[in-house]
Amino acid sequence: MNTPRPILTAVALAVALVATLAVTSAHAGRSCEQQPPQARNVERAMNLALATAKQLDQSGAQVVVIARAGQDLGKYGLRYSHLGFAYRDGNAWRVAHKLNHCGTAQGAIYRQGLGEFFLDDLFDYRAGIVIPTPAVQALLLPALKDNAKLAQLNTTSYSMLAYPWATKYQQSNQWALETLAMTQEPGATTRAKAQSWLQLKGYEPTTLKLSATTRLGARVTAANVAFDDHPSEKRFSDRIETVTVDSVFAWLTRSGLGGAEQIVR
Repeated sequence: MNTPRPILTAVALAVALVATLAVTSAHAGRSCEQQPPQARNVERAMNLALATAKQLDQSGAQVVVIARAGQDLGKYGLRYSHLGFAYRDGNAWRVAHKLNHCGTAQGAIYRQGLGEFFLDDLFDYRAGIVIPTPAVQALLLPALKDNAKLAQLNTTSYSMLAYPWATKYQQSNQWALETLAMTQEPGATTRAKAQSWLQLKGYEPTTLKLSATTRLGARVTAANVAFDDHPSEKRFSDRIETVTVDSVFAWLTRSGLGGAEQIVR
């Protein structure tokens, strides 16, 4: 797992605003484009990070489920694209999440500061937050600080549309959801067992309507998209189920494991 990196400070912001180096960090299901950061976007990302940190400080929480809107998924009825866990580490907030390696078929777990989490050329400079119950937080926090636990359910084979009830691939939101399950159920020591617990607790994935033409085009042009883990009867009827931020937020609130969604702009 990658070495933890500190949250960007005001000094780092000033440096970033005049930097000319290309951004090459990994993204959740996106290619790594070699281009200089735009000063306005850096400023907006840092302002969002500061506003989010302030709201998290005021919440009294130790762990929250946090989301960003990196892509426009409005045509699918979705508001967010990427999910992670923000947790208090001393006086700072860090984010543990899974990222795709620049459009390849591989993914890994990262720790970042809030500034880095939002410094990803966002579609909308908005953060979504759900605060888990104190009992859920108490079980989550030790795992988020433990490298081995954090990576225990990680599958490196990455597909943006991984089937929620299979283990061949894993996408970013799916890793977060399964890791949450692992921390809440002592017997959920494997991905399959974590998925069984999620089904027992009533989690419902998002169903996307994707035609055969769309699926074929995505599979041919993107290494980080696959459909062969989906059941044939669903895939051939154009129903693609996957883990989305919106479905996780809805389930957390519905199940009583978390509160209502909070939005930071």
